[in-house]
Amino acid sequence: MVEWITSDTTVDYDQAVAWMEARVAGIRAGTADEAIWLVEHPPIFTAGTSAKLGDLTDPDRFPVYAAARGGQYTYHGPGQRVAYVMLDVAARGRDVRAFVCSLEDWVIATLAEFGVTGERRKGRVGVWVKRPDRPPMPDGTTREDKIAAIGIRLRKWISFHGISINVEPDLSHYAGIIPCGISDHGVTSLVDLGLPVTMADLDLALRKTFIA
Repeated sequence: MVEWITSDTTVDYDQAVAWMEARVAGIRAGTADEAIWLVEHPPIFTAGTSAKLGDLTDPDRFPVYAAARGGQYTYHGPGQRVAYVMLDVAARGRDVRAFVCSLEDWVIATLAEFGVTGERRKGRVGVWVKRPDRPPMPDGTTREDKIAAIGIRLRKWISFHGISINVEPDLSHYAGIIPCGISDHGVTSLVDLGLPVTMADLDLALRKTFIA
């Protein structure tokens, strides 16, 4: 059984990590169910295990947290749904790459509920959308923006950290970092794409499209 938990107020990042670690220990011990925790954070930057200091372009803008998840720098803040996934990857085949792909599939299916085509890109973790409404890239190809990020950690085959999807964050906040180390593409959100989607709408879609 997967328990769904939603926090209605912003959650301090350190408190979130401590809560996840305790839940992971409980899942491992067999005393707690798997969980998906839907949260928002106050404006922060987090640095994954592959983060490069040069990608933190404005270190004084928001608090910066070292995150034990994979990936590089990312932003969290109000208007962005973070879904922390505390799931038993051993019970799902012990294939980390396949597990990450399943998270991408989940995001793509969730976006499709709103008529948005999310796509993978080789060498770029996360989910991307084409922007034919924007000027093309210098090489003439269609511009693409990132709408969702993925970064997980495993502890004895139990996952934590997870995914983030931009609903209506302040996109100017991303100016303090090079998101995920990628400087030649931008970021977007559902509202930026012209869709009047609320956080509650997204939460319903996440639950509808999740495959245990």
